[in-house]
Amino acid sequence: MSRKLRWGILSTSSIAQSAVMPGIHESERGEIIAIASRDADKAADVAVEFNIQRSYGTYEELLADEEVDAVYIPLPNHLHKEWTIAAAKAGKHVLCEKPVALNAAEALEMVEVCRREGVIFAEAFMYRYHPKHARVKEIIASGEIGKIRGLHANFTCNNSDDLGNVRYKKSMGGGSIYDVGCYPISMGRMILGQEPTAATVHALFSPEHDGVDMMASGMLEFPGSIALTFDCGLWAFPRCYYEVLGTEGSIELPNAFGWERSDEPPQILVHTSEGTREERGGVINSFTLEADAFANAVLEGIPLPYAPEDAVNNMKVIDACLASARTSMRVRII
Repeated sequence: MSRKLRWGILSTSSIAQSAVMPGIHESERGEIIAIASRDADKAADVAVEFNIQRSYGTYEELLADEEVDAVYIPLPNHLHKEWTIAAAKAGKHVLCEKPVALNAAEALEMVEVCRREGVIFAEAFMYRYHPKHARVKEIIASGEIGKIRGLHANFTCNNSDDLGNVRYKKSMGGGSIYDVGCYPISMGRMILGQEPTAATVHALFSPEHDGVDMMASGMLEFPGSIALTFDCGLWAFPRCYYEVLGTEGSIELPNAFGWERSDEPPQILVHTSEGTREERGGVINSFTLEADAFANAVLEGIPLPYAPEDAVNNMKVIDACLASARTSMRVRII
């Protein structure tokens, strides 16, 4: 158990610096040994700040580093396929930021190349590694809230004034469904353990933001006459919540997908006819849990909780949601 997974970071993005890199530093099985940026000076500065051994001015140089075992890719969405495939062909295991691609066809190609090259591939939905979601599934399985009748989730924020943000560039895979709507979509699939069969979505496409969807509201149809209703937005008051509604009660997660605050343990609320019960667990860094799970998969052969195909299936739903929003029609998911 002494060996650590040696990480390279492809980009000096904000999510890498603020969350993923600190998470890897806190992990038991990982260490960051290299970072790359198209700006060599910026890569060098970040390397000093995070005590990283070496930095590179191109992504190709990092991928050529034989000591790097795995890479984390937080590049803009339109670059995920290109650099996942390049990393796989360089023999690097890949943790790619969500959404994993621009469409399901790209995602499938990424998965197939990684499998052919013998490297592990995972989509970086860090929230799924937090034990509070496993606890929600335990409560459902216990029968306490009865049979599931529906799910609801939201994930919204507002930084719409930042017009230069890559989230507001259509060609780069911008928009709220890609950026934050992917969380409620993945949650519904995770909780129900099933794939939705159809999507109906209405969206606000903003000319001020290169025509990307800045707000979307939708419904996913699941087997068993269960629906997930959701809304997501990049131009709305911040919310981050999900609810599972049953015949005998409901479960709420007020902070469903966000990062856990160090001074506020995660909260689960269970409502039944007997009243409301609050459950709180310890404060755990989801990014650290994700890093250790990935390292254990590479170093120990312990399977990740979600197979690579899960990323392809999530992109199929995102494809359908975007198609529905653009056509104002219900779209079947095949």
